[in-house]
Amino acid sequence: MQENTSRRKFLLSGAQAIALVGLGGLVWSAFLQEGRADALPLRPPGALGEKDFLKHCIKCGLCAEACPFKTLKLADAGSGKPIGTPYFIPREVPCEMCPDIPCVPVCPTKALDVALVSDEKGLLEINKARMGVAIVDKEHCVAYWGIQCDACYRACPLIGEAIKLELKRNERTGKHSYLLPVVESEVCTGCGKCEKACITEKAAIMVMPREVALGDVGTNYIKGWDKGDEMRLQDATREIQKQNVNKAQDYLNGEL
Repeated sequence: MQENTSRRKFLLSGAQAIALVGLGGLVWSAFLQEGRADALPLRPPGALGEKDFLKHCIKCGLCAEACPFKTLKLADAGSGKPIGTPYFIPREVPCEMCPDIPCVPVCPTKALDVALVSDEKGLLEINKARMGVAIVDKEHCVAYWGIQCDACYRACPLIGEAIKLELKRNERTGKHSYLLPVVESEVCTGCGKCEKACITEKAAIMVMPREVALGDVGTNYIKGWDKGDEMRLQDATREIQKQNVNKAQDYLNGEL
């Protein structure tokens, strides 16, 4: 009888141990998935590129503490973002574009780099922030329906620069015009004030990470009229072949 009882206790203990190991594995797996999920949330001003940011950010929370408007949150389990990292949701609380940018200088590891939000003289300049870029959903923006709305335009801190209103004739009626919001991606800071101000139930203008929203021309093409654009050739991974103009002309003339 005693042997049977001991055996039952042994089997029960073994089953409990297996269950605990399995549960621990599930929990750890969930945390790993959490770390990989939503790899490109909106970061504070001056943030490095996402990969470098995650390498440098020590999840100290100083940037969130320094934010006077409680814009920045620290990701927790269930947020779908790397745990402990700062991010913000424009539809809830956009960046208020503080001139002194208090969230950046407190960063101890330069995951938020002062140089990325400073002018040529080394002075802080919030308009240099590139937290994201606003994208207009033309299918659901009421301005594209012909309804007068300039809420996003008026909310933009860089009014007339980051968001412009484009006048377009209504071809259907021939009597009315559209005033359409158009985002200048090179100027947009990604503050999210436009998304917060949007009147539709779900914002028809949304701030997205620049890595997701914008294309990448690469080094195959440059703006011939912009000398500064030639700097991108420094990142070329292969030698650019020069064309033999005379050979090309001979080829073309030979086809005549």
